[in-house]
Amino acid sequence: MLSTPEHNQEPTWLAIVRLLRWHKPEGRLILMIPALWAVFLAAAGKPPLPLVSVIILGTLATSAAGCVVNDLWDRDIDPEVERTRDRPLASRALSVKVGIVVAMVALGCAAVLALYLNPISFWLCVAAVPVILLYPGAKRVFPVPQLVLSIAWGFAVLISWSAVTQNLSQPAWLLWGATVLWTLGFDTVYAMSDREDDSRIGVNSSALFFGNYAPVAIGIFFAGTVFFLAWLGVVIHLHIAFWVSLAIATGGWIWQFIRLNQQDLPNSVYGEMFRQNVWIGFIVLAGMIIGSF
Repeated sequence: MLSTPEHNQEPTWLAIVRLLRWHKPEGRLILMIPALWAVFLAAAGKPPLPLVSVIILGTLATSAAGCVVNDLWDRDIDPEVERTRDRPLASRALSVKVGIVVAMVALGCAAVLALYLNPISFWLCVAAVPVILLYPGAKRVFPVPQLVLSIAWGFAVLISWSAVTQNLSQPAWLLWGATVLWTLGFDTVYAMSDREDDSRIGVNSSALFFGNYAPVAIGIFFAGTVFFLAWLGVVIHLHIAFWVSLAIATGGWIWQFIRLNQQDLPNSVYGEMFRQNVWIGFIVLAGMIIGSF
């Protein structure tokens, strides 16, 4: 068992920043990316700027709430995991009461922003809330909790697409499929760094579920992402810039797959690959925007 670390006193505001993971922006950006994919594609590359602002702020508020809810669920097991033992609720730098208040404020901000959206998008926001709240519990009862997270990520696509079109047509579901598979891929990569700790304390993850075949599963998820994105590009007639960006993304995912098959990778590599997916997502976004004209 890992001992609880000793902490120097830090300001409450700084502990709240760490609770919200604002010191690690890649986790916030990687939720924003599918939402931006959807809003730009649904609007043929020219969405209203106020709507884009609402989508960006909404993803920030939602991901913040998700982080706090996750840490509230895991406050007693995070101290047993090397990567998470310093989180404010795990280390008792913040109380549960403060965590609940911060989560309610973040959810309240997301709710206010959701009022800007049309009824379909608003009710999709409402439907996403139980998934966000229950995801942290999935690792205790469900063998592949990353699938629950992927479905939560998929709501970002459905909400943003319907915010533009007021419907969910075939392209929206193709992008949803790509997003779910991409999330399964990069979050399984992320989970690989925690395999020993997760196995010891008895929580589930896709990295443990697939075991030695985890790199193969990740490769399949990324291949499926490419398939759905390519199908989407054909259906909505995206131009050459999109295909160039997809080729670059495919190269990045192939390189990650090859590297994951190497033996004795240090745990830091998995976090590095997770961060690389942020850049890959933005490259695809740029291709989508330019390829829409």
